[in-house]
Amino acid sequence: MARGDARTRRQVAGKRRVGGLPFHRRHRRALVTVFSVCALVLAVVTGYAYWLNSQLGNVERVDTDAIKNRPDPDEGKSLNILLLGSDEGEPQSGQSKDTTVAEDATAAKWPSGKYRSDTMMIAHISADRRSVHLVSIPRDTYTTIHDEQGDATNEQKINAAFSAYGPNGAIATVEQLTGLRMAHVAIIDWDGFRDLSSAVGGVPVTIPRAFYDPQQKIQWDAGDQELQGQEALDYVRTRYGLEGGDFDRIARQQNFLRSLMQKMLDRGTTSNPVKLTRTLSAVTKNLTVDDDWDPRDMRALALSLRDTTADDVSFLTAPVATTEDVPGIGNVVRLDEAKAEELFTALRDDDVGAYLRKYPDEELAAEDEIS
Repeated sequence: MARGDARTRRQVAGKRRVGGLPFHRRHRRALVTVFSVCALVLAVVTGYAYWLNSQLGNVERVDTDAIKNRPDPDEGKSLNILLLGSDEGEPQSGQSKDTTVAEDATAAKWPSGKYRSDTMMIAHISADRRSVHLVSIPRDTYTTIHDEQGDATNEQKINAAFSAYGPNGAIATVEQLTGLRMAHVAIIDWDGFRDLSSAVGGVPVTIPRAFYDPQQKIQWDAGDQELQGQEALDYVRTRYGLEGGDFDRIARQQNFLRSLMQKMLDRGTTSNPVKLTRTLSAVTKNLTVDDDWDPRDMRALALSLRDTTADDVSFLTAPVATTEDVPGIGNVVRLDEAKAEELFTALRDDDVGAYLRKYPDEELAAEDEIS
């Protein structure tokens, strides 16, 4: 019995050995491995969070404290953010050609006339963070322009506000036109479209018919295309050769943004560290925001929208009544004042859904392709 007991003990001990290691040492090694993996994951996450914070911290910021007579902030937790797309700038006499829109926006004096903002949108983010509504304001909208302090100046096309008075003038003019308080402003220059389209590996668009843009001297062929870099930039800037002129350009830009969002939110981008890093770098490198929008708030907003998909984003244009020629100004857009007030009230009340149920044709459908 003693010899059998000894053999049994050796057999049991053998079962508790792997690679010659006793059970307690093997168990300890497994724990060390688990903790090592956890430490590595934590280091990667911490490193990425640190990198993200540093990227957001490097975003240029502009002071908006000088604006007076602003509308009261909306009740609740919805957000209205003014999005401005700026061209690369054409310096006027005595202005520097080497400074960027970000540098000029943060300088002591804005270079009047150097830049144009042909893309102007209000991004309305619902209080529950389940939907985003992007409302484009036509560049030729005829309205009262307000300066960087918020004082009324003259009547002109709305894109003159940014050109003449910079980000603060654009904010003040849009707020007075809509009666909405802009919680923040975000300016992205045209290089941002170019860099973002390349970072995600191209943006798919459909061009229904071939046409020629005489301004940019580009022939656009009909069909499905994947645009990136300078070609993507040329696409969103095109308005000459389009049947609807600037209205068609707005629809093209909205469709381009929809397609870009789908690529940015696609798992092929979010799960690819290299592509994700390039995408975030393209955003932050070409972005200027107000100085009240600190990196923590930007990160918190991004996290609150992490479950948002491109299908949760709707695209609208401020309702237009007519176009007409104004002496000394040129062709302008007159908004439908009654209908526009309904839209701006819906934004203020965080109930854009009610507006779209009443006016379903106001939303740009995904299948609405503009040549």
